[in-house]
Amino acid sequence: MAQSPEIGLRVDLTGVPQKLIHATETIAVTPGPLTLVYPKWIPGEHGPTGPIENMAGFTIDALGPNNTACAPDARVKWERDKVEMYAFHLTVPAGCSSLSVTIDFLGTAPATGFSAGASMSENLAMLSWNTVVVYPAAASPANLRVAPSVVLPYGWQFATALGKGVAADAIDQFCVAGSPCPHLTSVAFNPVTLDTLIDSPLLAGKYFKEIPLAPDVTPKHFLDLVADGPEDLDLPLPRVDNFSRLVRETGALYQSRHYGEYHFLVTLSDSVAHFGLEHHQSSDDRLAARVFVENDQFVLNGDLLPHEFTHSWNGKYRRPAGLGASDYQKPMEGDLLWVYEGLTQYFGDVLAVRSGIWTPEQYRGMLADKAAKFDNWPGRTWRDLQDTATMAQVLYPTGGGWENWRRNVDFYPEGDLLWLDVDTTIRKLSGGKKSLNDFAAAFEGLGGNTPPRVVPYTFDDVVAGLNAVAPNDWAAFLRQRLDSNAPHAPLGGIENGGYKLAYQPLPNPWTEMQNTQNDTVDLWYSLGLRADNGGSLSDVLKGGPANQAGLGPGMHLVAVNGRGFTLALLRAAVNDAEGADAPPVELIVENAGYFKTVKVDYHGGERYPVLERVDGTPDRLDDILQPLVPPSH
Repeated sequence: MAQSPEIGLRVDLTGVPQKLIHATETIAVTPGPLTLVYPKWIPGEHGPTGPIENMAGFTIDALGPNNTACAPDARVKWERDKVEMYAFHLTVPAGCSSLSVTIDFLGTAPATGFSAGASMSENLAMLSWNTVVVYPAAASPANLRVAPSVVLPYGWQFATALGKGVAADAIDQFCVAGSPCPHLTSVAFNPVTLDTLIDSPLLAGKYFKEIPLAPDVTPKHFLDLVADGPEDLDLPLPRVDNFSRLVRETGALYQSRHYGEYHFLVTLSDSVAHFGLEHHQSSDDRLAARVFVENDQFVLNGDLLPHEFTHSWNGKYRRPAGLGASDYQKPMEGDLLWVYEGLTQYFGDVLAVRSGIWTPEQYRGMLADKAAKFDNWPGRTWRDLQDTATMAQVLYPTGGGWENWRRNVDFYPEGDLLWLDVDTTIRKLSGGKKSLNDFAAAFEGLGGNTPPRVVPYTFDDVVAGLNAVAPNDWAAFLRQRLDSNAPHAPLGGIENGGYKLAYQPLPNPWTEMQNTQNDTVDLWYSLGLRADNGGSLSDVLKGGPANQAGLGPGMHLVAVNGRGFTLALLRAAVNDAEGADAPPVELIVENAGYFKTVKVDYHGGERYPVLERVDGTPDRLDDILQPLVPPSH
């Protein structure tokens, strides 16, 4: 007879429109002291982000045989640990063999952050199982078995890496005794380990579409979509082809699959937090409602699915040793996030081009923006790239002004530049015979096709993997770039790729598309500021012309050269001030109810980044972007 699961977990999603999820756990126990814990350190979020602040209605009842009360007062009193807020201490009464635990999760968080942020609306929900579960502190999530089930509003469909599940026979506790429940759908899944459960979120909604991708590829891949309305599910066929090409390109790149089947779980809604979170056999991809049906939005968000998909190899299967914690209560060490996230960012962007999501021109525009940003990023003179990874758990929630001085999780975008440098260096050293593709196949594809598991690595393992492809002093190469406080960005990859960073008076098409979509203007390389259409300054370049004139983040531009502020007038003023004899740009600025006139003494005209081809140099960057699988496949 099969061993009974230690935890039964039933999650009711019928309260989603009211921003409420109800869960009931049955946990097998023995009498005596017990500590239960709520997951704290969430894989992929790289920090103590378990949303315990939105855990409510937490009650525990002790049960005996046949789920009957085993004590005069079945309710068990718990006490929160005075230091570790995610731990609950209690005593299981004598004669009791299980606990019935209830948890309500409040879906009222704002649409910011990761899975702790808004995850539900009237017609959809993304269920992250870690939000509704506690488990014995002494148990290993890799060994603790859970039998999960969900109750959905009638007519809702779902997708998860847990499989299709089976319809449960009884949902009586959600119904009036003796009456049918036509408005509910109950689905039970096969028991899995707790770490597999938390690694397998469930996407559900009224407006749902599942699209098989690359049917010629085994294992199977699915694009699963939910939206607030049916109109947002109408993907043009070329979009589907892009994602099918992505599946084929990853197979050619990594030469392996580490999953039984894969689900892109895509939420299309303006009511949820927008981000991506990786899992072994799925990804939690949350986008604005119209992203898949409006071209510019699709392009600007085109790296999300390639990035999260790449994490199945780099981050989930191959994982830094410091991020491979054996439970959810042990702190993570993020010092290798420049590999975990930086390398994933690099390959995600390259795969976006190889899959046809981006054109090579769009990629170069994106790369020019990224290179110029970090070439004009004063915070790098005191905080090196390594520290942005080491301090990731603190930096992730930050935002707002002076980001260029404090820095943020720059191991993503600057990691892109770093790994481009590695790739072009390998190509240069090997005379074009080897590339980072070879490293990906050997390092991320280690062991070939496997079930989901974690194969940890260290800095030395990365260095050894690179040396196996192209012998070099890779340790010194990487440390020089990771530990540098040089004021300028690592642009070796662009230069070895046959291009150079330059500036021009008009935005490149990528920058123009970003400004149009966001209704903003980026004058970082001229006045040294970024503003939206209401005149709000999102950030100001420390030491730049605007900063020297007295401007700072959060101020509001009211007037430009005596006229009411508009983005067009601000750009015109920058160009009118070009030349040594031209008057400065005059701004009226509001700051916390006070007004002042500021003159910005800048005369260089508008400047926007672009990559320019250097004649006579190897076109390695263009080679990197070539598909590994013919598009007509």
